Amino acid sequence: MKHTITLIPGDGVGPEVTTAARRVLEATGVKFQWEIINAGAEALEKEGSLLPDRLIESIKKNKVALKGPTTTPIGTGFRSVNVALRQILNLYACLRPCRTYKGIPSREKDLDITVVRENTEDLYVGIEFEKGTAEAGRFLSLIEATTGTKTSSDTGVGIKLISVPGTERIVRFAFDYARANGRKKVTTVHKANIMKFTDGLFLEVSRQVAKSYPDIEFDDRIIDDLCAQLVQRPHQFDVLVLPNLYGDIVSDLCAGLVGGLGVAPGANVGEGLAVFEPTHGSAPRYTGMNKVDPVATILSGVLLLRHVNERAAADRLEAAVAAVLAEGKSVTYDLKSDRNDPTAVGTSEMADAIIERMSNA
Repeated sequence: MKHTITLIPGDGVGPEVTTAARRVLEATGVKFQWEIINAGAEALEKEGSLLPDRLIESIKKNKVALKGPTTTPIGTGFRSVNVALRQILNLYACLRPCRTYKGIPSREKDLDITVVRENTEDLYVGIEFEKGTAEAGRFLSLIEATTGTKTSSDTGVGIKLISVPGTERIVRFAFDYARANGRKKVTTVHKANIMKFTDGLFLEVSRQVAKSYPDIEFDDRIIDDLCAQLVQRPHQFDVLVLPNLYGDIVSDLCAGLVGGLGVAPGANVGEGLAVFEPTHGSAPRYTGMNKVDPVATILSGVLLLRHVNERAAADRLEAAVAAVLAEGKSVTYDLKSDRNDPTAVGTSEMADAIIERMSNA
């Protein structure tokens, strides 16, 4: 079976890491047909839009996309290409597995945490009012009239939105993921002790959903306590489910525990649609230098393979990545114990080593 995939090269180092991932994915023996359409700064320059309509239609048609990191130019109207893409396609679940591999310099050993982040609500909805504007003034007047709280007129305002249906679907996603992947526990993360009507709702709905999954252990953590526990005793956690903002922060924290964003894959999933991408940025200063680590993008490809039910190929590819990392020979500079190690290889050469490892397996 041939899988038609939308390929979004991205900006900066995006084309290099997506090319490496594409080559490695094709080397698994799985058949792909790629529809290449870009987003971000390059798309704006060439097509006049950060997110061309034909890109959105391609993802809707093909159901699956592999995406490189993109740049959102200042002053374009979008806060983030990534956020806009998730909202347009209603990709409500962000999946970020964070696990250690032998050979990667990291502060933890044998750690395997999956972060499930709600993607479409919370403060990232982007409802804000700039200080000093008439809109901000009206909103602050409404706050004073309804709560008695008087605020300086020089106040910017942002609105936090947490809904019952939005919470229910992300928590069910976390439990379904846990059940399908043999995970033992789901932890809901919140600040319900302070934000009782938003985070409190997130916690209340989480508890209700958990009752439908008696085979999966459930608990909850206040966000600040979770951060302390992740630093001190991270192995107690398995699957974490969080509102949007906390999930953004905690997913990077967990990536840092296992070696950094360079080895952290990601997936954004909605109803029948999924976009797979690394969690790191476009790193424009390294553009064209064949230097950056392709592992996060390649491991995002592993998630893609599992999503399209090519599990045997996914397992072979992940094993090859793990073997190359453990050997520590054909890896990029950031994966060496000394970043100035002259034996470090480039992006393309690391992909070659992974392909060779698969062919010799």
